[in-house]
Amino acid sequence: MMEAEKRQKEYDVVVVGGGAAGVGVGVALANAGIWDFVILERHVVGGSFALWPAETRFITPSFPTNTIGMLDLNAVALGTSPAFSLAVEHPTGLAYAAYLGAVARHYALPIQENTLVMRVTKFGDDFLVDTADATIRAKHVIWAAGEFQYPRLGGFEGAELCRHTATIPSYENLDGDDFVIVGGYESGVDAAYHLANRGKQVRLIDSGFPWENRNSDPSIALSTYSFERMNEDIFVEHVRLSPHSEVTSVTRVNGVFEVATLKGDTFKTPVQPLLATGFTGSHKLVAHMFESREDGFPFLSEDDESTIVPGLFLCGPAVRHDKHIFCFIYKFRQRFAVVAKAVATSLGLPAEGLEVYRQWGMYLDDLSLCGEECLC
Repeated sequence: MMEAEKRQKEYDVVVVGGGAAGVGVGVALANAGIWDFVILERHVVGGSFALWPAETRFITPSFPTNTIGMLDLNAVALGTSPAFSLAVEHPTGLAYAAYLGAVARHYALPIQENTLVMRVTKFGDDFLVDTADATIRAKHVIWAAGEFQYPRLGGFEGAELCRHTATIPSYENLDGDDFVIVGGYESGVDAAYHLANRGKQVRLIDSGFPWENRNSDPSIALSTYSFERMNEDIFVEHVRLSPHSEVTSVTRVNGVFEVATLKGDTFKTPVQPLLATGFTGSHKLVAHMFESREDGFPFLSEDDESTIVPGLFLCGPAVRHDKHIFCFIYKFRQRFAVVAKAVATSLGLPAEGLEVYRQWGMYLDDLSLCGEECLC
C-alpha cells in the first residue's frame, strides 16, 4: 500500500477501545448527532472482559430497573440492561462481552476490530492515529482503551516469579493445594474465594488492611459482594489473612517459593505466588499527551479533555477529578455525555439528544454532587 493511500482515512472522531467505555461513548456520540467517527478495537468488542478468569463475575449487581427510571448499574447505554439481556445479576466477563456486542450491533456503531493502535500524535489541528495497517486522521481522539490488558507486575524484588491473576483463564486449572496471593482488594479476594471453593489453602497478603476499611465508596474499600463471600464458611476455613504485610521479595529455593514481608514474616509455597496488584492502565501509552496528577493519573479539564493537547479526551476507569475516582462502569458512564457534548460543541452541533442522559443519571457535569458518605 502506498503511503499516500495509508493517509486517506479521515474522521471527526477516533475512539480507541471497544470495551465498556468505547462502546458507551460511541453511543453517546451517535446521540449527539455525530456519526463521522470510528471505534478502533485491538481485538473484538469486549475482548478484555472475555479474557477474565472464567469464574470471575461483576462485583456490581445488574438489575433491570429501567421501567422506573433507573439504569442498570452495569449498562453503558440508555434503554439497555445486562441483567435483562443476560438473565444474571453478576455477569461473567464473557457474558458481559456479549452484552457489549449486542449494544454495538443495535446502535450500528462503526467499529473496526483487530486494529492495534500503535501511536497517536498531534499534527497541526488534527491527530494522526497510526495503526499496524494505516494512519487515520481525526479532529478529535477519545482514549477509551481500559486497563485489564495492562496488569501491574512490579513493586518488589522477584515479582517476575509470580503470576498475575489477569493471566489466569480459570482457577479450576491451577495445580497445587497451598497458594499465596499478594494483594487483598477485589481481585485478591476473588482469587482466594474461587481457590477456597476448590478446597485449596490460601494465604492472602496485603500491605494495608482492606478488609477493615468501611468507607462506603467501593472505589476505595471492598464491595459488599466481596465482604459477603469472605463471610462464607468455605472462605473462613481455607483463607488466612495477613494484613499490614508489605511484600519485599519473592525468591525460589529448591523449588519452593518464599514470600518475604517487611515485618519479617516469610510464607512458603510450592505453587507460583499470585499477584492481585491491580493494573497500570492503557492511559500510560498516551501519558505524554496529558499533564500528570500527583497520583500518576491524567490531569483533565472539566470536560475530561487533556489540558495540554486540545481535542484529546479520556473515557474509562482512569478518569479522576480531585478525590473522585470513576473506576466503576456506573461511575465513568456518567461522563460519556460530557465528552460527547464537548466534541459536538467543537463541531458546531447542538447535541440536543444528550439531554435525556441527564434524566437517567448519566450526565454528571456538576462534580459538587459527588463525595457524600453513607450514614448507615
